[in-house]
Amino acid sequence: MHEESFIKVIEKIRAKDSRYAVDSYLFVREALDFTSKRLNKPTEGAQRHISGRELLDGIRAFALQEFGPLTLTVLHAWGVNATEDFGKIVFNLVGSGVLGKTEQDHPEDFAAGYDFQEAFAKPFLPRARAKDRRAARPRSGPARRPSPDQRS
Repeated sequence: MHEESFIKVIEKIRAKDSRYAVDSYLFVREALDFTSKRLNKPTEGAQRHISGRELLDGIRAFALQEFGPLTLTVLHAWGVNATEDFGKIVFNLVGSGVLGKTEQDHPEDFAAGYDFQEAFAKPFLPRARAKDRRAARPRSGPARRPSPDQRS
């Protein structure tokens, strides 16, 4: 499908359901292609099918690759706040005839796929240095011996 006609489909979808930005639909389409290549799926036919869970994994990897530490900011700006939102976008595209589905595919396949903070923020949080982690641990066990200059 040409970019211009895909945009027209998105505009029709958004006329009925404006929750998600145009860019979120473009991103999902690109993430689908990314996932297909990542899984070595054929370009056509029944073997090309990607499950909801496979797509969610691909979306996570693609988003981190494309947006890095800004991933959460970008997704939130598009109105995407949970994996269920990706399912709604996918099924809006299915309803418009852009994407196909099997009898086993349902919007619920995208429910509670992963926590957005864990998936998109945690990979970029600074890691505590080993020395800092040791200092932060509560001390337990035998008392330390005083140093020679502390002895009376």
